[in-house]
Amino acid sequence: MAMFQPSCKRDGIEGQILDLDTAVKDGVLGGVDSGIVGTGVGEKLDLGRMIEELDLSEVPSVFICPISLEPMQDPVTLCTGQTYERSNILKWFSLGHFTCPTTMQELWDDSITPNTTLYRLISTWFSQKYLVMKKRSEDVHGRVSELVETLKKVKGQARVLALKELHQVVAAHATARKVLVDGDGVSVVSALLGPFTSYAVGSEVIGVLVSLNLDCESKRNLLQPARVSLMVDILNEGSIETKINCTRLIETLIEGKDFQLEIFRSHSLLVGLMRLVKDKRHTNGICPGLRLLRTVCLHSEVKSLLVSIGAVSQLVELLSGLESECLELALSILDALASVPEGRLALKNCSNTIHVMVKLLMRISENCTQYALSILWSVCKLAPEECSLIAVEAGLAAKLLLVIQSGCNPILKQQSAELLKLCSLNYSDTIFISKCKLTRTIQWPRVLTWLYQQFVNL
Repeated sequence: MAMFQPSCKRDGIEGQILDLDTAVKDGVLGGVDSGIVGTGVGEKLDLGRMIEELDLSEVPSVFICPISLEPMQDPVTLCTGQTYERSNILKWFSLGHFTCPTTMQELWDDSITPNTTLYRLISTWFSQKYLVMKKRSEDVHGRVSELVETLKKVKGQARVLALKELHQVVAAHATARKVLVDGDGVSVVSALLGPFTSYAVGSEVIGVLVSLNLDCESKRNLLQPARVSLMVDILNEGSIETKINCTRLIETLIEGKDFQLEIFRSHSLLVGLMRLVKDKRHTNGICPGLRLLRTVCLHSEVKSLLVSIGAVSQLVELLSGLESECLELALSILDALASVPEGRLALKNCSNTIHVMVKLLMRISENCTQYALSILWSVCKLAPEECSLIAVEAGLAAKLLLVIQSGCNPILKQQSAELLKLCSLNYSDTIFISKCKLTRTIQWPRVLTWLYQQFVNL
């Protein structure tokens, strides 16, 4: 007998181990009509609609079609005793298969029998889940509305408590987020941010807003200088969760082009973000901090300010310990900073820059190679004699030859060739070729021919 085992308790329904016969005897299937299931909430939905709306991550295995691995809506049974979704097994037959897909037994009878008992059990199980979801959705809707009304009236600790509950509800339920956005909830919550807002209120407000899909008007409303200033203050003072929420909210607000850069050209904002990305105790803040830094440093005014607070040496120091995603973000920021004179000078003066960039070439991804190569070019071009010597001793020439031989972007190959030419100016032909540290991984005849052509053209 087929068995299924729902989780011990899910969506308010106590789990239990049932077989189909026990389910029928215990009345689990009672009152369910074939085809349409009454939800008891003023509407009727078919099984397919309920399955789609519920989108459950855990469904009893006996409800799953072995072919599609999706819940069955029209289960049929073969002569082997195996059950499948009707459309799936008919497609199997249409492809010329006359075996049972699960057991691979040859079928002695090609008829299919509707499994009415399983269908009713599936319908009942999903309808119960749907009833719970509907009731919970209605409860959430009502509670969010109550909390919004409460926030219009209360102050002090009562306001903080109401915001905490709203924060929790909004984080847990899509219905709550929709209610806030569709009604006046966003404007009510946003109005609580101001020059005299306490940290306790501000952190909860930001926790609510960062979960919402804000429209353009709401974003413009939040981009008022006093509100942005408060967000920056909270970013510098808050818990790690609050800092991450502030960072993500600010990033959301400046996604469009209709914001005033002056608001974010803030020493305090950049210092707060650098503290976030350097916090080794809470590594979950690194990527959000780097993403916002990359966004704001697209503007030359911010680049100069970021260099002035020592971001270059701090980011270079961080590179060796970063995961791939964060590493690419950090390199993109350093590449952006290299586009301003003070940024190039800071990169040159940082003792680890060249060694770290050479090490990253052809190590992580093509994007990382591109950023590292661009940074090396900026530094070596700034001080060719000094920096190219350090770069070649660090193994740059061999790395550049690998890039040239690889199947990467032709632009990268061209940049590598130009940097290789620049680095070779301090050496005789023979000495420079020896510095390339050729190995069996590099195609000697092709490389030597290429090097000869480059030196001839110098």
